[in-house]
Amino acid sequence: QVQVVESGGGLVQPGGSLRLSCAASGIIFSGSGMAWYRQAPGKQRELVADITSGGRTNYADSVKGRFTISRDNAKNTAYLQMNSLKPEDTAVYYCKVSWLRHDYWGQGTQVTVSS
Repeated sequence: QVQVVESGGGLVQPGGSLRLSCAASGIIFSGSGMAWYRQAPGKQRELVADITSGGRTNYADSVKGRFTISRDNAKNTAYLQMNSLKPEDTAVYYCKVSWLRHDYWGQGTQVTVSS
């Protein structure tokens, strides 16, 4: 049974920070790719950041310099550190685990950036 569990979302003021966590089980975590996506109401889901099993990272242009994706293989957990948050970052954030050419998704966590 593969499980992907996200946490860390919430309400934050513009300029603030949040750290999202994604804990995975039922896979060989160290051999998996991890990614964060987000989807705002009425908009398409978009890739925010990803990290390979080898630790290589990629970011959407809209978050470069503000967000950092990382992984802790000992904890089977990936993270998304979000700094300098903007209202346009408001969305449901989803974690995706890629293992043996199959993708597994978390339930999503709401991030709201507002005064």
